[in-house]
Amino acid sequence: MLNRYPLWKYLLILLVLLIGLVYSLPNLYPEEPAVQISSAQAGASLDQRTLERIQGALAENDIEVEDTEQQENSVLLRLTKTSDQLPARDVISDLLDDDYIVALNLAQSTPSWLESLAASPMTLGLDLRGGVHFLLEVDMDQALTQRLEVNASAIRETLRSERIRYRDTEVEGRTLSFTFSNEQDRDKARRLIQRDFPGFDYANVDAGRGARLAMTITDQKVDEIQDYAINQNLTTLRNRVNELGVAEPLVQRQGPNRIVVELPGVQDTAAAKRVVGATANLEFRLEARPDTPDNETESFAFRNNETRSATLMRDVILTGDSVSSASRSFDENGRPQVNINLDGTGGTLMNRATRTNIGRNMAVLFIEHKTRDRTVLEDGKKVVKRDPYTERGIISLATIQSALGNSFRITGLDSPAEAGELALLLRSGSLAAPIYFVQERTIGPSLGQDNIDRGILSVQIGLLLVVLFMLARYKLFGVIANLALAANLMLLIAAMSMLGATLTLPGIAGIVLTLGMAVDANVLIFERIREEFRNGMSAQQAIHAGYERAFTSIVDANLTTLLVALILFSIGTGPVKGFAVTLSLGILTSMFTALLVSRAMVNLSFGGKPLKKLWI
Repeated sequence: MLNRYPLWKYLLILLVLLIGLVYSLPNLYPEEPAVQISSAQAGASLDQRTLERIQGALAENDIEVEDTEQQENSVLLRLTKTSDQLPARDVISDLLDDDYIVALNLAQSTPSWLESLAASPMTLGLDLRGGVHFLLEVDMDQALTQRLEVNASAIRETLRSERIRYRDTEVEGRTLSFTFSNEQDRDKARRLIQRDFPGFDYANVDAGRGARLAMTITDQKVDEIQDYAINQNLTTLRNRVNELGVAEPLVQRQGPNRIVVELPGVQDTAAAKRVVGATANLEFRLEARPDTPDNETESFAFRNNETRSATLMRDVILTGDSVSSASRSFDENGRPQVNINLDGTGGTLMNRATRTNIGRNMAVLFIEHKTRDRTVLEDGKKVVKRDPYTERGIISLATIQSALGNSFRITGLDSPAEAGELALLLRSGSLAAPIYFVQERTIGPSLGQDNIDRGILSVQIGLLLVVLFMLARYKLFGVIANLALAANLMLLIAAMSMLGATLTLPGIAGIVLTLGMAVDANVLIFERIREEFRNGMSAQQAIHAGYERAFTSIVDANLTTLLVALILFSIGTGPVKGFAVTLSLGILTSMFTALLVSRAMVNLSFGGKPLKKLWI
């Protein structure tokens, strides 16, 4: 019989529509403005007394807190009004010291029964949801200093292996200098070093009672080191952001020594700032023997007990750069630890250092570069000056029981959160040079909400015009087309929510375009039905022929548009990808609703009935 579907097909279409309805519903529950407070150190928490002080200060400033959620390592304050976010952040920041990070956030309000079905709202881009914008600066001077210190350690090992005696090592600016007791030792060392370290200008310097060799990095080598530092930091930051699970992040170079990081709609902006800005690294060193000369040793305190210290060798066995993977776990006593795997070179260096030092202590030194901001007056204006400093502390000092290889573990950590964060930093790669926050800008949800409101208005206007046109042109069939159009919009939102696709402002433009293309298929079908009916076909035959003969044209037109959308997605970036995603999904959902959903409604309305007239 013409224009009738079997029961299973109706049920299948109904099932798809029900799934679409469920997974599009979370988008009706908007996220709520919130302020998140986290400790600057992983594993620490906010005590109840401090929290009460914060709540009292907010109440004094007429900022209403709707709810307070104490999470594992942070506190989330839900606010009633979006406009209160910035004032609330300022009030809390003035109340707390630098040990806490205060950040704007958006808290989900999806009902628990939808969350149990893994239903969540669409991920919104930075232009819609807001987020954080970091401008980071790479310390190029420190990059040169670190490279010189690494070279100095390697040169000292070479000199010791060749039994060439030296007195002292000094790093100053771009110059590395060694002091020898006489000119013969200096000349012998120079011939040996020049062979393995060609990127320096060498000069003999008179040092009074001794002889000094000065090694200055060439301009070409400086450019190579700085370019490597910025590229390595870019790679490391991208890995860290990927570990955070941020959708559509932006990490790109700006100028010769700066990096821009944009994180749209992160759930824990405080943790993101802590992880992105962390410049921590590890060094593995042997504990110094009592008879080791003072110029070859350094003393450091323990991170978790500053009253305890140890004297270590200046030479570094290896750094966190050699770590290929790291994961958090617990030892046999339930204490947190980090399991580390080294790359091939790191494993060789570790084995070489430990197999000849069994019974000797080896320390894991935690190094973190930080800054202190201070305000000074320059020409009558307040200017913020940044003073960089470095914190070094021992997190583990253990006796070497046997020769170590590529795998071992780090113990002595304070909390599982600290172990997890250290594993993340090591896993994502260390920074080639310290980075500092030059600018931190929170793109507030008020701006994103304005974009959302305008985008929704454009969708509503476009939808209204299409609905009115279809009703005026095709009457009862126009009603069916409009219902299919509403189903198409619902399925598109559900698909984006289920796939975790990010909706941006250009993506809303793609939705508007999809609405127009969705009814285009119905226009082709309905015009074909009209033509067949005028040519003398019965109403049932005209309906059947309209859908069957328009099918090829609809598929061909949509496939060519889909190919263009896929090309835009593959070669485009940022906004272009957002547009391509919504356009691609919209094409697929519009073909489903135009060819199956509208056909099912036409079949239910007219199928199997004697028709002398078509309301089209």
